[in-house]
Amino acid sequence: MNFYEKLDHITQKNKSFLCVGLDPDLKSLPEIFSGKKNPFFEFNKAIIDATADLVNAYKPQVAYYSAEGLEADLEMTFQYIQKNYPHILTILDSKRGDIDSTARQYARESFHRYQADSVTLNVYMGKDVVTPFMEYESKGLFLLCKTSNPHGGDFQDLKVGEQPLYYHLAKTVSTEWNEKKNLGLVVGGTYIDALKKIRQMDSQLPLLVPGLGAQGGDLKQILDTVKELKNKRIIVNASRSIIYAGKGADFADKSRQKALDYQSVMQTYFK
Repeated sequence: MNFYEKLDHITQKNKSFLCVGLDPDLKSLPEIFSGKKNPFFEFNKAIIDATADLVNAYKPQVAYYSAEGLEADLEMTFQYIQKNYPHILTILDSKRGDIDSTARQYARESFHRYQADSVTLNVYMGKDVVTPFMEYESKGLFLLCKTSNPHGGDFQDLKVGEQPLYYHLAKTVSTEWNEKKNLGLVVGGTYIDALKKIRQMDSQLPLLVPGLGAQGGDLKQILDTVKELKNKRIIVNASRSIIYAGKGADFADKSRQKALDYQSVMQTYFK
């Protein structure tokens, strides 16, 4: 099963576009994890078990783990998903982007060390960033395009001819780089006009859409971009609003309820 097929299968199976961002912070974890040997893994495991029937992907952000020297927890998280929920897509959110020799090492990190199904990449340095990753034909690559952060437009919105730079990037990915059909784009849910514009340009590319929840993205507006499409390749990420929905011993139940709130809306787009 290739990357697009795996995404299509789990999206349909769980009737969900929801991705949970597994971005634990020691200061924000429930007290029951204080002093644990692998606090991030134990926290993630509880969240995963509580939400696995409601999502199409999990997306750990590598910085949260490396900042605390807890890369082992990240490895354990990927291993746990692969063993217990192998049908769910995993995304290593590392936003790597470097020359091809270095990119080759980042690809090994992503697909050998962590064995992720997909990874986020920053292609400011051009196709050299992507080429070593594309050798892993069954793996997915999400390229930063129009990001959800407030100042993403400093460069992404600069006009090149009549179109903004982000549109040229999306067009290049769609028409020139995606010969192996394993590329997708990161397009923020906080910029609905850009999201619609890119979806209209290419209805097949998977879109990873951050910005739901704490960043203020509107779920229904995001989902309307796939409403009329048979192909519903969209992954809508929520992190803090789900994983920190509760602070007590029932935190996982609270996380499940928040994920269910999102997934209940998403289900209606499959009718």
